[in-house]
Amino acid sequence: MRLGFKFASKSNTFFTHSSLPPAFPPSFPYFPSLSKNFTFSGKKKLSLWVLRVGYKTETQLSDKMESGNPTEQLIRNLYPPIEPYSTGFLKVSDVHTIYWEQSGNPDGHPVVFLHGGPGGGTSPSNRRFFDPEFYRIILFDQRGAGKSTPHACLENNTTWDLIDDIEKLREHLKIPEWQVFGGSWGSTLALAYSESHPDKVTGLVLRGIFLLRKKEIDWFYEGGAAAIYPDAWEPFRDLIPEKERESFITAYHRRLNSEDLEIQYAAARAWTKWEMMTAHLLPNDENIKRGDDDYFSLAFARIENHYFVNKGFFPSDSFLLDNVDKIRHINTTIVQGRYDVCCPMMSAWDLHKAFPEADFKVVPNAGHSANEPGIAAELVAANEKLKSLAKKNKP
Repeated sequence: MRLGFKFASKSNTFFTHSSLPPAFPPSFPYFPSLSKNFTFSGKKKLSLWVLRVGYKTETQLSDKMESGNPTEQLIRNLYPPIEPYSTGFLKVSDVHTIYWEQSGNPDGHPVVFLHGGPGGGTSPSNRRFFDPEFYRIILFDQRGAGKSTPHACLENNTTWDLIDDIEKLREHLKIPEWQVFGGSWGSTLALAYSESHPDKVTGLVLRGIFLLRKKEIDWFYEGGAAAIYPDAWEPFRDLIPEKERESFITAYHRRLNSEDLEIQYAAARAWTKWEMMTAHLLPNDENIKRGDDDYFSLAFARIENHYFVNKGFFPSDSFLLDNVDKIRHINTTIVQGRYDVCCPMMSAWDLHKAFPEADFKVVPNAGHSANEPGIAAELVAANEKLKSLAKKNKP
């Protein structure tokens, strides 16, 4: 494929796809697709092209420096889809059994993926952030989520239970220590786990930072984010009668725990759609449709609300920030979308200030989702950096 550029001199310069910078994604936010032919005429459009290439080139230069090898460039593209080589269920309590899977290299460097929500579960695309030739990739569904059973169950479902489950899974798979990767609620759990077991963590990749503080909950669920998404907020708001609107978290808690399953489903759909409609910088119809799936929505909404009503089961509002000293020695990258509405950048900034040793990557043209191109690129690059460090430290 070739892209043609017409200059004022009427001369033409052509680039093949392979001659574009490797960091240039196949689908670029400022152009519909690189699978088509485009002709750019005039200085303004040419300037835009040069500006974007320049931005990516600067990122690549930064990657070279961060990898510690000026000739080594970090990969930034998602890896191809893969299938697990083993799956299973682990009984972690008298009530709960969690689903787990492994993919990639059975003898590779272990990494555990902590999904969001809580209650969101894992998906096959989660495997693509990791080099399958280097990493032994472990995914699992947290209590009540995804394929874990019982579905949407809140009994014995706390942050500390999940931390114990991570340790039980690590021991079950006979893994001495592992890299930890988590986004959104997954970043909360990754921080809590790492601060509880810092000797078991070889590296951290955190995305869309959520510290589960009151001001973060109030921003998203009590009307703050409505200033940006009033159209998405109104259906979420209108499910609740005016006399109960002093606390939407509490009002939804009543409905999500109603004895009437249809009331639960209605509340779950409204809760889930609100989050899905705000998770991307640009609307993502596929993501929004997840709010119509009663099975997914019930676990997602019930478990999220359960954790938020209970303040994450943390002893204090600033618990995760207060314990950063325990993980200061761990190689860590923080990735944050500048326009993240679900988990606004104030939390990532507070973590960055408390933990300046961690690499801090702000993606200028992204919201919350790990699947947005700029965020996905930074997550892959962060794993590549830890891969490079692991290779160097390998005896």
